[in-house]
Amino acid sequence: MTHARPTVVCIGIAVLDQLFEVPRLPDHAGKHFAQGFLEVGGGPAATAAVAIARLGGQAIFWGRVGDDPAGVRIAAELEAFGVGVEGLRQVLGGRSSIAAVIVDDRAERMIVTFVDPGLDPDPSWLPLHRLDDAQAVLADLRWPEGAAVVLKAARERELPSVLDADRTPDPAIARALIPLASHVVFSAPGLEQATGCSDPAHGLRRAAEMTPAWLAVTLGERGCRWLDGDELRHQPAFPVAARDTVGAGDVFHGAFALALAEGRAIDDAVRRASAAAALKCMRLGGRAGIPSAMEVDRLIQGST
Repeated sequence: MTHARPTVVCIGIAVLDQLFEVPRLPDHAGKHFAQGFLEVGGGPAATAAVAIARLGGQAIFWGRVGDDPAGVRIAAELEAFGVGVEGLRQVLGGRSSIAAVIVDDRAERMIVTFVDPGLDPDPSWLPLHRLDDAQAVLADLRWPEGAAVVLKAARERELPSVLDADRTPDPAIARALIPLASHVVFSAPGLEQATGCSDPAHGLRRAAEMTPAWLAVTLGERGCRWLDGDELRHQPAFPVAARDTVGAGDVFHGAFALALAEGRAIDDAVRRASAAAALKCMRLGGRAGIPSAMEVDRLIQGST
């Protein structure tokens, strides 16, 4: 049974991206010159929340920013996209997360992110009662204390929970959170870091030893692979002319979580998430390229 406008609570990091367009990614030290510049919101869970709102769901974001101008911009942009920000905490004296993103003409990217270690990690203020009205949750790895609390609360309520298992500075973070989620979607680097396997198929089977959760890995233009019991399944990527891949994985996670909240079957959820991520890659500027549900429907229908 699908919900008309299901609610997904997303917890994790919100970032202000400073995006530079260059002909080719720098391969040496020195001065380099950009041919374009954008300043837009980013961060895995925050961008997933925007994707959920763009695709017709009710998105609520829980996270932390500093009490600085960047934090004000992050909150304002999320709200402008229709994301609920009542659970976005401004930490007194903290600095908001900033990322330098370099994108070249081949849609390759380089990202350097700063996260203030002084942002208070205490999750005790989180309004967990709001989960009583949610249909799913989504967590990234950037605020592990908060993610653990929310994933456990979702399990108690028997809610689907999606973990965005990307690469982290500390591999122990992913290994601690993976067993708490009902659905874990790795990036290729995240899967290799968590399991030590560079081959996606072997990595998924190794990850299955850590958790009974449903497991998948996104592979960019090679599509998405997931385990269906002992069977390895594959969703090919939708062929598009990629211009900017920044945030594509985040959009996949958001669209996938929304599809679960809507009560869709796994095959359908993976297909819709893949289509949403592909459409996002066609447009420059992170969240500016996130598609609507109608655009996703058109791409899927046109490919059948």
